[in-house]
Amino acid sequence: MRTVWINGEFVPETEAKVSIFDRGLNFGQAVYEVSPVLDGHFCNWPHHQARLVRSLATVGISDDTQWPEILRELIARNNLVEGRVYLQITGGAPADRDFLSPSPPAPPTRFAFTQAAQMVDSPLATRGLRVMLHPEGRWTVRSAKTTQLLYAVMAKETARAAGVDDAWFVEDGLITEQTSANAHIIDARGVLVSHPVDYGVLPGVTRICTLQIAREMGLTVEERPFTPDELFAAREAFVSAAGSLVLPVVEVDGKPIGNGGPGTLTAEIRARYIALLKAQ
Repeated sequence: MRTVWINGEFVPETEAKVSIFDRGLNFGQAVYEVSPVLDGHFCNWPHHQARLVRSLATVGISDDTQWPEILRELIARNNLVEGRVYLQITGGAPADRDFLSPSPPAPPTRFAFTQAAQMVDSPLATRGLRVMLHPEGRWTVRSAKTTQLLYAVMAKETARAAGVDDAWFVEDGLITEQTSANAHIIDARGVLVSHPVDYGVLPGVTRICTLQIAREMGLTVEERPFTPDELFAAREAFVSAAGSLVLPVVEVDGKPIGNGGPGTLTAEIRARYIALLKAQ
């Protein structure tokens, strides 16, 4: 049975409980982070920690948990070699439900868990993602990694019903991102184009590393929004996320991207990123 960590204790997953008055449950006042785990260690913590601090400030939660030692112990207890480790922090559980946070604030609810997954040899890295375009409908504060994920869930369900893997959001004629990943293209000029980090997209940790790797490969990088027409005309397209690393996109709305197969530059970026994580 999997061991989880909740509010200072390592317990079997069946014994972990959250109050029905928890502000994360009632109001979505909660943030989270997810880090890839390779060779038994979690990756990119400085970037995840920096984003966590920003997210907590955005939603008004205070937390001083020493997460690295907890995550290391959790991974060890679950004998996790490859997969993901999640942490989540909510506004806590006051005595009763109220839109306004209690004063003084309730102690935050904190928990973490592991999830085994095939990260390096993912079949999707070989096959490539088939996605659809979908109207953007999420709340506007997307730069904080909060648990406001209902619209992403709905879009993923729509994509599954359409027989594809996921959806890319479109807002005012521009691509924002995939439901749970940053979206990128390599255009006809060989330039990597990625939506700038602002309120409209999540500042992905994997995105930071991906763009750095691309520049080291000699690619020009333009951080700007791009249109569906640019996507359809691109040589390659791919997504980046902690939960899936870097994955090629080979089809959008039934139309092939590039030659319809995973791109060679995307494959090299993915390989270099995996090597970077393994070297940490």
